[in-house]
Amino acid sequence: MNKVFDYTANKIKFLLLPIVIIVLGIVMYFVHGGFNFDVEFVGGIRIQVDVEGDYTSKDISDIIKDATGLDATVQSSPASDTVVIKLPATNDEDGGEANKDKVLSALAEKYTIDENAVEVQSASASFGKEVQTKALTYTLFAILCILIYIIIRFEWRSGVMAVIALAINVLVMAAVYTITNIALNTTFIAAMLTVVGYSINNTIVIFDRIRENLKSRKRTESIREMTNRSITETLGRTINSTITTLITVVLIYILGVNTIKQFALPLIIGIVIGAYTSIFIASTFWADWKESDAKAKAQAAAERRAANKKKK
Repeated sequence: MNKVFDYTANKIKFLLLPIVIIVLGIVMYFVHGGFNFDVEFVGGIRIQVDVEGDYTSKDISDIIKDATGLDATVQSSPASDTVVIKLPATNDEDGGEANKDKVLSALAEKYTIDENAVEVQSASASFGKEVQTKALTYTLFAILCILIYIIIRFEWRSGVMAVIALAINVLVMAAVYTITNIALNTTFIAAMLTVVGYSINNTIVIFDRIRENLKSRKRTESIREMTNRSITETLGRTINSTITTLITVVLIYILGVNTIKQFALPLIIGIVIGAYTSIFIASTFWADWKESDAKAKAQAAAERRAANKKKK
């Protein structure tokens, strides 16, 4: 029989990696002053334009301030002429659409811009709040449905650990976005829900093997040992499915347009961390919890038998 790695004994070490990423994400959250929400979430106008010439983000921000009186968020890259400008909503009817011409005219006076390559996206402030509420509601509803299904299909401990693993996946994805300061939009929500479904599939595969092995487990084999064996037996399947999916998504990210990349990036992050939590966190902590409960019940039963003997 092949040697089985002791996953359960190293569960705390496995948990350190996502914790480090999440803590770093929290630190960068305060450094950046919160999430970089796109206009879909907060309302306003987003202008993407190619600007030729020597400039800095502050230069463009000052020009827009003079033209509109608004403080703009400007993102630019030294390797590209593309500049992304975000303005807050000033009119709930047009989400700031009226400021578009002012911005483009002011930039055209100072720099050479490609008017054919201008991309504009706008949303009202009320619409942004509505999107945030719906995104949170649908995400929580999806997780609740998953919890109910796993409790029915397996047991309540499995459901709790699966949801905790999902929470870690979501937190890591959010942390990566705060670390990189990438804009959060509805594409991220769609990718997150996709990852929730994908990662729970890996978790269910492992829990299903654990359930099968639990029925045929020998008395000499502990629950932790049985869990380690179950993880080993499903490891090849989990890794192979993860790698084949990643190959496709990475190619989409490399070859796709900007909109597709916004969907592919969180998918890549989520697929990797989803496989990680399914293998190293959900099942290992479940095994520790299950065995601790079994030992507690056995000890309580032994104490009851001892008490009954004394009464006799």
